[in-house]
Amino acid sequence: MAFWWPLIVAASAYAICRFLLMLIPFNVPSIDVDASDVTEGNQTQENSFIYIPPRGRAQQSDKKVQCYEPATMKYLGYFPALSPAEVREDIHMLIIHASRSMTEWHRRGRLRKYGQKAASSKDDSFCGFFSSTLLNIKSLYASKDGGVTIFMKPLVIHQELICDAALLVKDWSCAILIRVSSRDTGKTMVDASLGEIMTTCEKITWLLSEGEKWLKPEYRCSGRAMPYKKSRVEFHPLGVIGAIVSWNYPFHNIFNPMLAAVFSGNSIVIKVSENASWSGLFYFRIIQAALAAVGAPENLVDVITGFAETGEALVSSVDKIIFVGSPGVGKMIMRNASDTLIPVTLELGGKDPFIVCEDADVSHVAQIAVRAVLQSSGQNCAGAERFYVHRDIYSSFVTEVTKIVKSVSVGPPLAGRYDMGAICLQEHSDKLQILVNDALEKGAEIVVRGSFGHLGEGAVDQFYPPTVLVNVDHTMKLMQEETFGPIMPIMKFSTDEEAVKLANDSRYGLGCAVFSGSQRRAREIASQIHCGVAAVNDFASNYMCQSLPFGGVKDSGFGRFAGVEGLRACCLVKSVVEDRLWPYIKTKIPKPIQYPVGENGFEFQQSLVELLYGLNIRDRLRALVNVLKILSEQNSSNSRSR
Repeated sequence: MAFWWPLIVAASAYAICRFLLMLIPFNVPSIDVDASDVTEGNQTQENSFIYIPPRGRAQQSDKKVQCYEPATMKYLGYFPALSPAEVREDIHMLIIHASRSMTEWHRRGRLRKYGQKAASSKDDSFCGFFSSTLLNIKSLYASKDGGVTIFMKPLVIHQELICDAALLVKDWSCAILIRVSSRDTGKTMVDASLGEIMTTCEKITWLLSEGEKWLKPEYRCSGRAMPYKKSRVEFHPLGVIGAIVSWNYPFHNIFNPMLAAVFSGNSIVIKVSENASWSGLFYFRIIQAALAAVGAPENLVDVITGFAETGEALVSSVDKIIFVGSPGVGKMIMRNASDTLIPVTLELGGKDPFIVCEDADVSHVAQIAVRAVLQSSGQNCAGAERFYVHRDIYSSFVTEVTKIVKSVSVGPPLAGRYDMGAICLQEHSDKLQILVNDALEKGAEIVVRGSFGHLGEGAVDQFYPPTVLVNVDHTMKLMQEETFGPIMPIMKFSTDEEAVKLANDSRYGLGCAVFSGSQRRAREIASQIHCGVAAVNDFASNYMCQSLPFGGVKDSGFGRFAGVEGLRACCLVKSVVEDRLWPYIKTKIPKPIQYPVGENGFEFQQSLVELLYGLNIRDRLRALVNVLKILSEQNSSNSRSR
């Protein structure tokens, strides 16, 4: 005990010090974001009417991206739809401005050489940038004086500015609340906070704590043949990264690729969805204000608006493309990216299975199941869309979720206390009903639907009630096609093998959730499901662990964002080898295989291979003798020739 006591005291002191250091607040500059033009009270008469968008692709014939609230159909305004020529010019100017900014960055003493930290400074408040690509920007070191933290401060302190987009005025009693994420996508405030704020703050926290470590040179083993060499992997910026992101989580979908791209030293151009341009350009102001506050290079981040042709032009103009959307559009992006052979990361949605074994806690799992299907009105790429419940607890599970769903109220999130909001996309409610009708025609039954609150006359088609169906099977489109809505189809299974077979019977492979009273059993089932993300006795918790990669297989896409893999995916990965003891020990080609190759060149090479990789010590010793013999004979013949 006398030996362990000092170690225990030292470890406890270290833990206490670490905890106290965590309590010290970051010295983060404050930023002001003008929200005056997105407040309801400041809307012009022109922007106060109910907007009825054209059906189908007619809107794309316009040169404007028209914006409206899905939950009320109130008009929000419009933004220009950039033409391909304008996109290419935008990228060209981005590169020019970034190079010029880098010169100023260097002049001010903020440049950090690769693998070396600059001297500390009170003014040093952003990730260290250094020149490595055509942009000459690379950020490796995130100072706790600010840096990436500048993005988190307004998120935590002003959650209403992001979720509600609250206009914070001097007289709080006269504050006009604007809910940017809710207004632009129809989701509730709780859903916005869960899916937009928490995930983004967690990503920033992980980047600050571990990002620098994973972008430093990584030393590797040099192997048997090269023990005198030092081998490492370096991570350099790619240049300009393009991101085409979806509408379902507009805030996080902008910040997610932007943070990884900027932290790894790139510039980024983000094409926001035409269905979330209003909020996207407001969030862009936050990014601009944060970058300006820490003196980062101008034009480091850009956000553009438009339709399909805008996205196509972006793909052909950047050094890497990140896409979040549908499989059909993802395939088009791959074809376009093949013209310039740039790397592509595709996150294309899913049809995630939710498996409940007979030994699971039904009442506990039922709450998680309903959240898994109703989060953001089911418009969640990692949402649960297929529910497989063991036949022994099938009835009790259906009863539990029925009670919960029956209590769910649906309506405009900003008009009252509703549990679920609107469907963002026009005409998507019609698609959901078609899937339900197909299931009903094939024998499925609806056991419960949630209730509607007061809906505006022009917005009725933008809502779909939470719906639970039983007696479903895989002949139904509802169990095969991505739903992206608040529909819970529940199917029975008898054995673990059957559950795995059903879960894998899908063209998608993003994620899965498995629940069992035995964690080992749940783990074994999850390990057999062909997908990129698995949660054991939980749902979608992977995404809150930002150290983990996120992505899928099959029609759910490929490549990863988030985690080490996502951060390094924004880099040019370069392998470097150099002499460990230069110039004293260096590579010299042995005489027998120097040009012109000697008569015993192959015998020498054969013996060398056996020496290095022989299966037993006897063969290696024999090969060593032969190698030395050939070298000595070669030296003797050279001496005689002289």
